[in-house]
Amino acid sequence: MNLTMNIGTLDRGLRMVVGLGLMALAYVGTIPAWAGYIGVIPLATGLVGVCPLYRMLGVSTCSAQP
Repeated sequence: MNLTMNIGTLDRGLRMVVGLGLMALAYVGTIPAWAGYIGVIPLATGLVGVCPLYRMLGVSTCSAQP
């Protein structure tokens, strides 16, 4: 399986902020818990730097291509 990074620096940062934000809002009870679990997806893709949906669509925001 090819796990070449396809998420750029700004995209990764935004994904991590959104993911942590959703999880924090669920923790304090502002949004339902299931929405907090959804925050794991952008957080994980931001940390790893690979988005499976981007790969399927042929999209890349990463400027450094092999």
